[in-house]
Amino acid sequence: MDRQPWVDDVIGYMLGSEQKTNFFKDYHEKKPLIVSRDEPDRFQDLLSFERIDEMVSSLEFPTGTLDMTSASKSLTREDYTFSSGVADRGAVSRHFQNGATLILPQLHQSDARLASFCHAMEAIFSCHLQTNIYLTPPDAQGFNTHYDDHDVFVMQVSGSKTWRFYDTPVANPYRGEGFQSGAHDIGEPTQEFVMNAGDCIYVPRGLMHDARTHGDVASLHITCGLIVKTWADLMLEVVSEVALKNPDFRRALPAGFARPDFDRTEAIKHFEKISQALADNTDPEAALDLFVDNHIRSRTPDTTGTLSGFQTPLKPGQRFSLRPLTPWRLAEDGEHIVIITSGGEVRFPADAEPGLHTLLDGGEISTASFKALSDEGATETVQKLYAYGLTIPVDK
Repeated sequence: MDRQPWVDDVIGYMLGSEQKTNFFKDYHEKKPLIVSRDEPDRFQDLLSFERIDEMVSSLEFPTGTLDMTSASKSLTREDYTFSSGVADRGAVSRHFQNGATLILPQLHQSDARLASFCHAMEAIFSCHLQTNIYLTPPDAQGFNTHYDDHDVFVMQVSGSKTWRFYDTPVANPYRGEGFQSGAHDIGEPTQEFVMNAGDCIYVPRGLMHDARTHGDVASLHITCGLIVKTWADLMLEVVSEVALKNPDFRRALPAGFARPDFDRTEAIKHFEKISQALADNTDPEAALDLFVDNHIRSRTPDTTGTLSGFQTPLKPGQRFSLRPLTPWRLAEDGEHIVIITSGGEVRFPADAEPGLHTLLDGGEISTASFKALSDEGATETVQKLYAYGLTIPVDK
């Protein structure tokens, strides 16, 4: 299995070793970061113009998997799709010729390399990752000035784009609190620069920006969006848990509270009472455990190689290690031990626990690692670990 360059150090892959050291301290959710480098082929392992051309010319793109946009004219999906919703390849090419930007949203869901990159990012940020691919012809602009409601990393794969940054009218906007044209004064750019192939930028949510192709070559870039959980999300979960146990939280607001002559005195007293109850009964550990489990279960499993190598666990003495970037949490459930991992949970006999600890602690295992199980049980455990993408074989 080829070791992809982003697996071991995805932040370094994007930003370089010098910038990654200070990223979380100086830039994350604070200010943009621009990394320019003379490495035009740096992101060619992830994607290329040629691969995009091959995909669009050979695959069907149902509704929602291919979009087009232009800052200079209005486009609707009917302009580049058939009545079935599937992309009209000829119309896509024609609109691209005329200056429209091609967008492939969520391409990581169907492209193994982008999926692997997202797995690496998820391991660092503990959040959902999404990719949007933007292919823009020369002298064209896909979007007018706007801000995003999620942080993004932008990797310039080929071509160049001129970017402009403006003010941040909304610091850390909520998910769904998107940019509304006319609601904020755009003003003059605070920074203008050119992104060339191999460059990367980090744009915190809320920062207004726009970009236009630079030069006479089409621009291809990958936008990687971070869909995060916030402290507000955690607080809402804590309140929900307390409310399940305390009926005072579930009482209706007083009858007539919306009337202009309503006396709020008792209502304020009740609010102060339940606020104190919340402070006294808050259990952030339980809420965090729930967030951890939900995040892990919602990840897409990586089972690369498990079909073609289905007989690998049957090789005598074959050893295995934990698959890189695999999220997990160990739990117990009666007579079983459970590994909570991507896609859900995998259950094993309680007697498998010592061998599972060896694996999860970074060691290597084989059927001999499960001495408390029968030969058949040990083989089944090794096979199950491999089938669900938890392990990869160790070359002898």
